[in-house]
Amino acid sequence: MSSLRVVFAGTPDFAAMSLQAVLNSQHQVIQVLTQPDRPQGRGKKVVFSDTKQLALDHDITVWQPQSLRSPEVVEQLKALQPDVLVVVAYGLIIPPEVLAIPKFGCLNVHGSLLPRWRGAAPIHRAIQAGDAETGATIMLMDEGLDTGPMLHKVSTPITADDTGGSLYQRVAQQGAEALVKVLDNLEHYIAHQVSQDDSQATYAHKLTKAEGALDWQKSAQELARQVRAFNPWPVAWAQLENNTLRVWAAEANNQEGTPGEIISASEAGIEVACAQGSLLITSLQMPGKKRLTAQEVLNGHGDLFAVGNRFEN
Repeated sequence: MSSLRVVFAGTPDFAAMSLQAVLNSQHQVIQVLTQPDRPQGRGKKVVFSDTKQLALDHDITVWQPQSLRSPEVVEQLKALQPDVLVVVAYGLIIPPEVLAIPKFGCLNVHGSLLPRWRGAAPIHRAIQAGDAETGATIMLMDEGLDTGPMLHKVSTPITADDTGGSLYQRVAQQGAEALVKVLDNLEHYIAHQVSQDDSQATYAHKLTKAEGALDWQKSAQELARQVRAFNPWPVAWAQLENNTLRVWAAEANNQEGTPGEIISASEAGIEVACAQGSLLITSLQMPGKKRLTAQEVLNGHGDLFAVGNRFEN
């Protein structure tokens, strides 16, 4: 297919990887949409999104409307006469009047094997649920939430070592490559689109810090998946003698004890009993300190992790 006129809408690094792939392709990015700049961190410094910075680096006009619903926004998009609007982790609703503008419609790169894990955090929820695989889906957008017809899927196994961060990067790269493959032969993929089976759909709720709390009444397998899924954000955590400890890495083991009780503490890690099995914590972070190995933490806080001490539930 000949070069397409692409308007690209996206915000975080996940989106920037797809934008880079399109920039490297035969297609022409004529405009980039990204969310308005927001202050971040303790200093509340305004930081550009990854997508905005990449667009500016390539001298592409960046537009940051608060909403796409205003008549002015719709008219300006129409004036661009795009062949396709590509939407990747944009974060704003695409209203019907915008969906109707591009010649070939609006494409979305979604980080799951739809219809499983529609919604905000599909990669992390796949790890948390113990899925054997995930991937990326290129779909045509409709008015629903990740409900449009599918054009192309790519998959990747979820390994025992995968964290939310590592899998996020892999799926983002796969999605970017799949997007260009679809753009290169878009009419073919549209002609062979496949509707989603709504009965198979699951929803991936947005992650919250509160949800990171480790519940020792769950199985060790569940908690180990939670730790991996929530790394690097929001990071799993647990309370021990009024200390909120961030748990960065852990693995399921098969020792038994009272849920929440420390049953061993050694160079191998800090082992905590769960409802089923035990969780061996290998990397954690004390309040106000940096992330350390379990052995490093024990060197300075051995008394806190004495066998028999119990984490709160």
